[in-house]
Amino acid sequence: MPLRLHFFGAARTVTGSCFLLETDAARVLVDCGMFQGSKSERELNYQHFPFRAAGVSALCLTHAHIDHSGLVPKLVKAGFDGPIYATAGTTDLASIMLPDSGYIQELEVDQLNRRNRRRGRETVSPIYTAEDAIASLDQFRAVPYGHWQPVAPGFRARYWNAGHLLGSASIEMEVKASGEEKPVRLLFSGDIGPDHKLLQPDPDGPRDLDYVILESTYGDMDREGATIARRRRMLRDEVRAAMRPSGVLLIPSFAVERTQEILVDLLELMQAGELPDIPVFIDSPLAMKASAIFKKHAGELENGSDLVEALESRWVRFTETVEQSKAIDRIHSFHIIIAASGMCEAGRIRHHLKAWLWRDEATVLFVGFQAQGTLGRILQDGASKVRIHGEEIKVRARMRTLDLYSGHADGPELKAWLADRLPVRRGVFLVHGEDPALKALQSSLATLDHVPGVIIPEIDEIYDLAGDRAVRLERHEARLPAASAGHRDWHNDYAELLLEINDAIEAAAHRKAKAVIIRRVKRALEEKSQG
Repeated sequence: MPLRLHFFGAARTVTGSCFLLETDAARVLVDCGMFQGSKSERELNYQHFPFRAAGVSALCLTHAHIDHSGLVPKLVKAGFDGPIYATAGTTDLASIMLPDSGYIQELEVDQLNRRNRRRGRETVSPIYTAEDAIASLDQFRAVPYGHWQPVAPGFRARYWNAGHLLGSASIEMEVKASGEEKPVRLLFSGDIGPDHKLLQPDPDGPRDLDYVILESTYGDMDREGATIARRRRMLRDEVRAAMRPSGVLLIPSFAVERTQEILVDLLELMQAGELPDIPVFIDSPLAMKASAIFKKHAGELENGSDLVEALESRWVRFTETVEQSKAIDRIHSFHIIIAASGMCEAGRIRHHLKAWLWRDEATVLFVGFQAQGTLGRILQDGASKVRIHGEEIKVRARMRTLDLYSGHADGPELKAWLADRLPVRRGVFLVHGEDPALKALQSSLATLDHVPGVIIPEIDEIYDLAGDRAVRLERHEARLPAASAGHRDWHNDYAELLLEINDAIEAAAHRKAKAVIIRRVKRALEEKSQG
């Protein structure tokens, strides 16, 4: 019986986690995540799945982050009616994150369609609605850590705490093929947490495997000496440097766990007298709902009591309505705003950036990974101007980065995690990373004994896992060329070109010089169209 592994996402890119294990008896999906990053990658979310949704036997979710679970409602809408296996924590978080994702899509598509109608363009539909997301929740089945769960004919799974997020798991899978004496043992790492997570334990997992599918987000990074105490000192210094009498510290942050960790650290620093009392606005309805779930699971979390205390502080204010969010802009003393999304691609953080980027009394502090092509990455890389909601914004605010809040293990931690899983008899696949991280980790893992090969698959590639080594099979044309995955795309270049043209025209000394620039641009376009 053949055993094939399809890489439908998170291959040479960080987002869109989606892997399909296939035998003649069943097809099991591990994760069904949304693509984030460049517009070329995000457009994949609107395309048909590269497999028949109704033909999938079961879905196993590693965790609730949208890049791992965000297309679940689309899958159900497309005809998948099987069980969705996830931990209790993931199930609880998905119950708020997926409807929130649907709501945001409805909101953004409504805004886009208003612009499209004015421009005479066709209107579009959301990938799915909040109602679709709520309907998909009926198919979730909560599974405990450490217990074997039959998921489909010939397949069983066991969940291990990945130390990344409430409910996050590495999924061990045993697949029994007819004629085979032993089942093939695979481990999908999911996202592996670092050693210095505030709320999560160290990641765990089994040994003695055939294949490991390993995340590589920070495979080229070494956070040597990272501790919670050091992180808090660095956060303290960033807040102090940001303090202006009428200024703001904007922190784009994932609403789930990252926001809660930052909140605990800020309140600890205030209570210790290392920071003055500062109003902290959590401007995210999702973060408010997530915080309630974290309080429910506080007994399962490391430092759960500290989180509960921080959430109840009088200096912390949650904003739910749009009116409450807008009211923050009327504050005339220094304050901190934590808002989603973490990569500045959607949500309320974009409105706050639009209101503050052009002001030099503002500071933007990035506390998580910024994928290529996202607004967060463009700002982090030093753009002098950006476009938000179709409007050009001059960037005068300070851009700062504090990467010690990442929920991902760094290169040495990933290597140590894999070393604890050895032996791995048939091979390791590196996923969920951009090229520099993938290649650095591949080189690092080559020094480990009992790892026969480290493969970096491309999107839509298929591997036969039935033999002693993984064999790449013929594949159809990829939906996303390898050169585009994890990179800026033409949409980014186009936006940058528009800004450069505007800059050149504004800098021209007089009207005649401006006209010359415009003529040259028009001539170049005419020559291109004629060629």
